[in-house]
Amino acid sequence: THIFAHNHIMTALVTRVFMNGNSQAVRIPQELRLDATQVEIHRNDAGELVIRPLLARRGTSLLQALRGFDADFAEVLAQDRADDAGPQEREAL
Repeated sequence: THIFAHNHIMTALVTRVFMNGNSQAVRIPQELRLDATQVEIHRNDAGELVIRPLLARRGTSLLQALRGFDADFAEVLAQDRADDAGPQEREAL
């Protein structure tokens, strides 16, 4: 099967559809893997499903990284902040 997309001919890949809990899911082959954590999905006028990756909002990667830190890290960080001596006094220039 061939798909015409923006004047390019691509060979269609066959993949499987399966149930994931109460949701239907589609296995995305490695060749078509998305660089996104969320997608927009809709059915076009021809009845085809269209999946479009959503661009990560600014700060999303940082928030995902922060979720990886545990309570012990947060406690050490809070203690370090409490131990901070504050601004240093310096002679006027």
